[in-house]
Amino acid sequence: MTARRAGLAWLLTAGLSVAGAQNLSAYGALATQLDGAVQARAQSAEAALNRLDAAGAALDQLAPTLRNQQIVSGLRDALDRSRGALARTPAELQAQVLLARGLMRKALYDQSLAALGGQPADEDAQLRVLAREFGLTGAAAQALSADVKAGQLERAAWRLQRSAVQKVSAALQATQAQQTTAAYVNLARATGWFTVVQDSSSAGSLKLSQFGDALRQLTGGDTAALTTSLTTLRQGAQAFSRALATPPAPSGTAGAAPTPTPGPTTDAAGSASGQTGAAQTGGAQTGVQEAAGAAPVTPSPATPATGSADAAYAALGRALGASSHGDPQTTRAALQEAATQLGRATTPLRDTAEYAALQRALDAAQTRAAPRPSDVQALIGGLANAEQAARGEGSSALNRASLGTAGWFSGWLRALVFLLLGLGALAPLYLLNLAFGGRNMYWRAITAGLVLLLLPLFLEGIFGFLGALGDTLGGGALAALSNVTLSQGAYALPIWALVALAALGLLTYGFRGLCVQFGLMGDQGSAAQATVHHTAIDWDEDV
Repeated sequence: MTARRAGLAWLLTAGLSVAGAQNLSAYGALATQLDGAVQARAQSAEAALNRLDAAGAALDQLAPTLRNQQIVSGLRDALDRSRGALARTPAELQAQVLLARGLMRKALYDQSLAALGGQPADEDAQLRVLAREFGLTGAAAQALSADVKAGQLERAAWRLQRSAVQKVSAALQATQAQQTTAAYVNLARATGWFTVVQDSSSAGSLKLSQFGDALRQLTGGDTAALTTSLTTLRQGAQAFSRALATPPAPSGTAGAAPTPTPGPTTDAAGSASGQTGAAQTGGAQTGVQEAAGAAPVTPSPATPATGSADAAYAALGRALGASSHGDPQTTRAALQEAATQLGRATTPLRDTAEYAALQRALDAAQTRAAPRPSDVQALIGGLANAEQAARGEGSSALNRASLGTAGWFSGWLRALVFLLLGLGALAPLYLLNLAFGGRNMYWRAITAGLVLLLLPLFLEGIFGFLGALGDTLGGGALAALSNVTLSQGAYALPIWALVALAALGLLTYGFRGLCVQFGLMGDQGSAAQATVHHTAIDWDEDV
């Protein structure tokens, strides 16, 4: 093993003497412009194009310092596809950028670890870029730096691989076997991160081509095959993660090169294994990009956004506004946009269980009939929970329960249940009138009070059902009838309060009148008179 490490170290040092160091400034500019293009696309395609042009200029500066020209070719192809995606959808652009960022991290991982073995002058700068790109902060970033400075490059590679595999697993867990924007973006994110560590000896049977197959199945609408592929990918990612559970033992040889990625990190001349690894990186990545661009999932119209969580909140706010006045089409479009924006989230938000639950709820809500304000409010609560979990805080059990309840008690189920309850409310009113008649004014007041008490239930049942029917039939006016229900918005609360006040007044008047009529209230004379004559008075007649 020691001889192997020494041989790899010699090859890496020889490669560095030929290729030189990677241009970290150009790398940072390329990353900034690519990520900025995704954000700018939500505002205008022209602004995103300007960002992509700037990214092309940064790539021109970076390319001469990259030893793996297959990655350079893949990055240029990804930029071309990103420009083409501007004419299609924001999600297609985001997917291409995620794939390009995976290639960038692959080049950074291979070349920086090789350079760090020679203790370069810009060691601290390279460590900062590595930590930032792989989402290592605080103690994790310090541990990476300590390993590199101690010459334990295998442990440093292990830390970076483990972080990448965690992101692969999180993205796969958030991917549903449905042809949705969120699934498309999440699968592209998983593909990009696996690109970084595809040559690791711990990857087992997991191959980059499997991710490309899953992308083609998703864009082609083959959800049955996609379900099988996702299961295989998740199992492979779990096995990969288990293989990285234990850090490698200290090598004892300063400057020893990491063994997980021998392919693309060979010298410029290239060994046989190096050529194979490079070809795999470029060829398989190109295949994935072709699969992603073949039949992109159509997302919602672009809307202004400033960041993943904030933009998701904004989209959910628009969905809440649309659902509050009975506009289900706009509501679903805004929910699709929220899913797109949420798919751009990075660690630690996307690594939480609350984030995965929210993604599943959003995917389901996009296709649900008759979305109501309470459904969107539950999603907003779910996003708040995910943010709290990402900060290491406790999440709200009430928000969690609301998100779970909205997942099943909504749409047509809710409409039909309340329709049955609303129609069923007529039964006790009919029986009350049948039993006591309508000649006694007090019984009439009681009946009217009960009608007003049950009115919100009746309105929810009848007009909630008509609104759901209108949404299904595509009728705007009919779909807007859900606005008549008293659970639709704040405007209905004063109406509900007035109806309840009138109901309580009528019920109080009616029951007090009956008490007086039967001598239970009022002066003694009235009570005595009622006692004497009660046998001659029907309880449905006035005194």
